[in-house]
Amino acid sequence: MKILIDIGHPGHVHLLKNFYMSMKAKGHQLFVTVKDIKIQKELLDIYGMEYIVIGNKKDSLIGKAVSQIVYNLKIIQLIIKNKIDIGIGTSITLSHASRLTKMKSILLDDDDDNVQMLFVKYAHPYCDTLLTPYALIDNRKSKKSIFYDGYHELAYLHPNNFTPDSNILKEINLNKEDIFFIMRFNVFKAHHDVGINGLSLEQKIKLVEILKPYGKVFITTERDIEPELKEYQLPISAEKMHSLMYFSHMFLGDSQTMTTEASVLGVPALKCNSFAGKLSIPNELEDKYQLCYSFPIEEFESYTQKIIELLKNKNIKKDWIIKKEKMLSEKIDVTAFLIWFVENYPKSIDILKENPEYQKRFK
Repeated sequence: MKILIDIGHPGHVHLLKNFYMSMKAKGHQLFVTVKDIKIQKELLDIYGMEYIVIGNKKDSLIGKAVSQIVYNLKIIQLIIKNKIDIGIGTSITLSHASRLTKMKSILLDDDDDNVQMLFVKYAHPYCDTLLTPYALIDNRKSKKSIFYDGYHELAYLHPNNFTPDSNILKEINLNKEDIFFIMRFNVFKAHHDVGINGLSLEQKIKLVEILKPYGKVFITTERDIEPELKEYQLPISAEKMHSLMYFSHMFLGDSQTMTTEASVLGVPALKCNSFAGKLSIPNELEDKYQLCYSFPIEEFESYTQKIIELLKNKNIKKDWIIKKEKMLSEKIDVTAFLIWFVENYPKSIDILKENPEYQKRFK
């Protein structure tokens, strides 16, 4: 089988790296396309995933629209030339290309319809199959949806696929007994981020001041970090982030993905941004499993009060391990599920429609 993976975000490398490795080991031929973005290419290089650069990424909506045409044309040419069977990923490009070629597209989408209306309008109708976490079952309208009981993050952070490397602590002069915190700040430039705000510089500084008496603070950000926070910038490469996060005491910031990553690793996670309470997966992790907390920007003071409350909990690590184990007992190994789903496609669609419980085999 010939399979195309289109990478649109660094997180998508993590999402599909284990799928890529497993399918390649099984003898399938894989193609990876990516935009000319440094961190994404670095991750692909680190994991040994060969790739094809299809263009530059733009921040403006007009720039994104023009670039999309270029992406589509380049990927269509690649599909036709190599007679690719299936495209899998989170990109609108795969959906469009599958309408103009013989390739079937499997779209992975874990965002609610109402916060990504452009993607819903221009991607969902054109894909062949839409794989969606059960958490979104009330917030996903497409009839092409196949629901599964997992999260994107469980494709690479499920215990079947992830073992934290404690050597990362030595690299930054820490040991397992040290208390430290990871903070992540976004730039909110994606198409679904219009009108969305994160933490201000003043708020970020206040968080640092709250945390410093309890342990070391490390900050990671999508782009250049503010000069006032430069001394806290995380001095490790991106592929080591999850191991470091696993050993951290708490995660804080305004990042969606890293809040979920921390949660599934059993690390207390607190975010503050305009998305608070609006996304089904973080809401499930918060309401059902109590693994994270979210606050809108206008409730920053409540956010800081919750942080202080958790800092005073001496048993917080043990408490979160129990919560994490409950969540894992109810979720599946998403990579194992994807491998089965693609290898048996499209028969796998009928199997899941007739017996949704079949997916429990992939725990």
